[in-house]
Amino acid sequence: MISCDVLVLGVGGVGSAALAQLASRGIRAIGIDRFAPPHDRGSSHGHTRAIRQAYFEHPNYVPLLRRAYELWDELEQSVEKHLFHRVGLLEAGIPDGEVVPGVLASAAEHNLAVQRYSVEEARRRWPMLNFDDSFDVVFEENAGYLLVEQCIEASCDIARRHGAEIHTDEVVSWRPSGEGVEVETTQSRYTASRLIVTAGAWASDLLATAGLQTPLRVLRKHLHWHRTADPRYRSTAGHDSFPVFFFEEPADCDGVVRFFYGFPQCDERGVKVAEHTGGSETPDPLTDPRDTEADDIARVSAFVDKRLSGVTATPHDHRVCFYTMSPDGHFVIDRLPTAPAVCFAAGLSGHGFKFAPALAEALCRLALDEPISLPLDFLRMR
Repeated sequence: MISCDVLVLGVGGVGSAALAQLASRGIRAIGIDRFAPPHDRGSSHGHTRAIRQAYFEHPNYVPLLRRAYELWDELEQSVEKHLFHRVGLLEAGIPDGEVVPGVLASAAEHNLAVQRYSVEEARRRWPMLNFDDSFDVVFEENAGYLLVEQCIEASCDIARRHGAEIHTDEVVSWRPSGEGVEVETTQSRYTASRLIVTAGAWASDLLATAGLQTPLRVLRKHLHWHRTADPRYRSTAGHDSFPVFFFEEPADCDGVVRFFYGFPQCDERGVKVAEHTGGSETPDPLTDPRDTEADDIARVSAFVDKRLSGVTATPHDHRVCFYTMSPDGHFVIDRLPTAPAVCFAAGLSGHGFKFAPALAEALCRLALDEPISLPLDFLRMR
């Protein structure tokens, strides 16, 4: 029997950050994962993730993001690696849509620097992009992308540096035991005073039998890389870099509004592009075939052909990750009502990685019965 203060189940973006923060405070912590992090079997892989503060999804996320920015900076300093590339974020879409009005509302409420562009101004600054005449365009300079696998590696390095253990290739079940928990894996048995569950696509199975009332769906999501010979798409230091981009497209002939996003060329693979909306539900992320889907490729290729001049419409590289969706698309962060020793983050719904260190900090405080200063009430189970 292996004992510790806190067990962390799932060592992805949030779990690795929680493990690093616990260990840095002298807490005896062990992380357990089915795979060796960083891996390509869950939600936290694919080279890059966008990070931004003027959050169109809800202004209440902004305080969490401000804290996340501070913690990402601290992580970079601790490992002496460049993880957060501030290349800016361009967002464009229909004037009465969700994205641009949401960005402007968050910026106004929290006094964030966001620039508005007319379509003519946007075309002059980014002539390789094709904007509809009716679009609204905004640019957030203090946004960019995170190197996702390197971020997880950095958090794992910090955790190990301060004495945490990471046990991999272990499949987990758990149960309450006294005032704590007991965890059984294919290799060992563990006891701990507290348990943090950050299991991504596997969270529903781990939490449903213990009182999680919120249904979670797992969606298969595709990431595509497209070649370009145009040097203007490259990620570079400073103002001249091509930015991360996010487009809210006008409704199609079926009345469906789709969101597409992408990243500047960071390596030889080219420009990474994906659809944020859509996705096919998968019953089991472990056995999911992770194959390309013709409909997804067709939509992304059509977007690239329409919006990105000089970029090959047909992708040449592909990865699959998973969105674990809550019913309203917002995170679920709480303590299990039937097992007070257990707290969790689940249903990050495809937009959680940028928050990882701030969510980890909140989970650590929740697990250790410490006050949480950040406004998390809107993310509780209720």
